[in-house]
Amino acid sequence: MSSELLDALYILEKEKGISREVLLEAIEAALISAYRRNFNQAQNVRIDLNLGKGTMRVFARKDVVDEVFDSRLEISLEEAKKINPNYQLEDVVEMEVTPKDFGRIAAQTAKQVVTQRVREAERGIIYSEFIDREEDIMTGIVQRQDSRFIYVSLGKIEALLPVNEQMPNEQYKPHDRIKVFITKVEKTSKGPQIFVSRSHPGLLKRLFEIEVPEIFDGTVEIKSVAREAGDRSKISVYADNEEVDPVGSCVGQKGQRVQAIVNELKGEKIDIVKWSEDPVVFVANALSPSKVLEVIVNEEEKATTVIVPDYQLSLAIGKRGQNARLAAKLTGWKIDIKSETEAREAGIYPVEEQEFLLNRDSYVEDEEDFIEDNE
Repeated sequence: MSSELLDALYILEKEKGISREVLLEAIEAALISAYRRNFNQAQNVRIDLNLGKGTMRVFARKDVVDEVFDSRLEISLEEAKKINPNYQLEDVVEMEVTPKDFGRIAAQTAKQVVTQRVREAERGIIYSEFIDREEDIMTGIVQRQDSRFIYVSLGKIEALLPVNEQMPNEQYKPHDRIKVFITKVEKTSKGPQIFVSRSHPGLLKRLFEIEVPEIFDGTVEIKSVAREAGDRSKISVYADNEEVDPVGSCVGQKGQRVQAIVNELKGEKIDIVKWSEDPVVFVANALSPSKVLEVIVNEEEKATTVIVPDYQLSLAIGKRGQNARLAAKLTGWKIDIKSETEAREAGIYPVEEQEFLLNRDSYVEDEEDFIEDNE
C-alpha cells in the first residue's frame, strides 16, 4: 500500500497543488479516528507512517503519574520504569498497539481521505478562480433548464441563471452559446455555486469594454448604465481628452461596434449619450432623441423639470414612460417633463428668452423608429 500511496501523494502534489504534508496529516488524523471507531478504543494514540519502509504503526500515549485513574490514558511511574528506567513523572510513554487487521482498515481510510481532499481541493481551486471573476463576463453553453434555473456550463462548473436574470425576449436551448455576467460566487458544503445574469446592467458595460478599445484602455469611460433588458438601454460615456468623441467611439464606423452588442443582446436597443457633470446638460442629453428647451434644477431634492416642445412631449416621455424612466436611472435625477405650453401657463418658462439644447451629444439606436413609435 505504501508504494501506491506514495505515488498518489506525488501526483496530487504535482497536479492538484495539494501539499504532501497536508495530506499525510489528514491521513494520520483519519487513521486515529478509524482505530478508535473500529477497535473501540478511547486511548490517546499516535500514528507512525513510514512510506519508505511501507510500515504503519499505532502507538498508545500515556502520561506518567503517581496514581492511575484511567489506565487507557495514564501509567504509573513504577510501570513506566519497567519499560525504561529513565522515565520521570509527567513524561509520556509510547507503546505500540497496532492491531493485526489494521493494514486493511488503514488502506481503506487513506483512500477515503485522499479522495475527499482531492474533491475539496478541486472545489477550492474552482472557487478561487471564480471569486476573482465576480462582476465579469464569460461565455457559457446552455446545458438544461428547470422551473428555477437555466444551467450554463462554464467549463469546470455549471452556473445558475435564475428566471429573474433572464432576458424576456430570449429563448434558451441546449448547446446555445451565450455571454453571461457573473453576479455572485458562493462557497457551499456541496462546492462553489455561481450565479449569472443576462439582464444585469453590468453585462452591457462589460460588452462595451470588450467591443470598444477606447473603453478598455481607459480613454473613454462609462459613467452610468440604465437598462430594461431585452427592450432598451442607455449608457453615458465621457472622455477627458476633448479631441476624443466618446459617443462616436462607442458607435464605431457605420455603427459596427454598437451593432455587435445589439446582436449579442438579441436586438435590445442601445442609446449612447455624453456624460456631463452639469445636470442641466446631462439630463438634456439623456432624454435623446427628444429635443429639450430648458432644464430647471432643484439641487435640494435632486429633481429637474424639463421643458420640451409640445410636439416632442410624447417622444420625451417615451412609450409607457420608458424614455423618461431610463433617463432618470441614467442620471440619478428625478425628471418631470412638461410641454412648452404647460410650462408657459405655469409661468416657469422661458427662464431666458433663448432656445436651449439640441441633444447633439448622443446616439439613439433606430432613432427614426423610436420617433415613429412615440410621436
